[in-house]
Amino acid sequence: MLAVLTVFGLAACSGPVPGESSDTRPASASPAGTADDPGTGSPEETTLSGTTAGSESAPERAETSLSSPDGSAETTEAASTGPHRSVLVVFFSATGTTRGVAEKIAALEDADLYEIKAAQEYTDADLNWHDNASRTTKEQNDKSARPEIGSERISLEGYAVVYVGFPIWWGEEPRILDTFAESCDFDGITVIPFCTSASSGIGRSGQNLAELAAGGRWLDGRRFGGGVSEDELKAWIDSLK
Repeated sequence: MLAVLTVFGLAACSGPVPGESSDTRPASASPAGTADDPGTGSPEETTLSGTTAGSESAPERAETSLSSPDGSAETTEAASTGPHRSVLVVFFSATGTTRGVAEKIAALEDADLYEIKAAQEYTDADLNWHDNASRTTKEQNDKSARPEIGSERISLEGYAVVYVGFPIWWGEEPRILDTFAESCDFDGITVIPFCTSASSGIGRSGQNLAELAAGGRWLDGRRFGGGVSEDELKAWIDSLK
């Protein structure tokens, strides 16, 4: 298991931003699942084969979220004065699928790893995309929803490249990614979005985040299945350079 430690951010992303989603479901909005792709649009992250990944049990909230890809803990002093690497992999993962891909990218890039955790964790009921009244249905159909982030603040100072990973929910990024994008200053940073799903593409998610973020050079994003190989990820990373 990756080790974690406290981060005292300099020029950090701002603190948790409470947000409430509307109870009103837009008439034109609906989950995008189809018979050929039952996972499309679902808040459940899915594997490359298209099967739904099992939901994680509700973990105890760690006080910290910055870790090294090799699992070794960094010292508090080093963390408080900024990163010792130039690449950061940020991810949000409700079921663990995006986490697995993010960890592979971090290992290939020798990057720091930062997990976006929801202040109110997502339950199985919250992730039920068949339920029009579920938490994720309401959030995804309310573009102003900003779920609160519960993980520690992180400074982006000193990073040249930031990967941002997330599952695809209803064809877009989860709203908690909007919270993150609006709370950080990406000025001078190359930002590379990536998503996980069975087959749904990344769509406008990358552009959505770029429009909400302060600064940054945002590259086109890419979709991966949960079972993506390190060789495929390496080929993608090499193509970006």
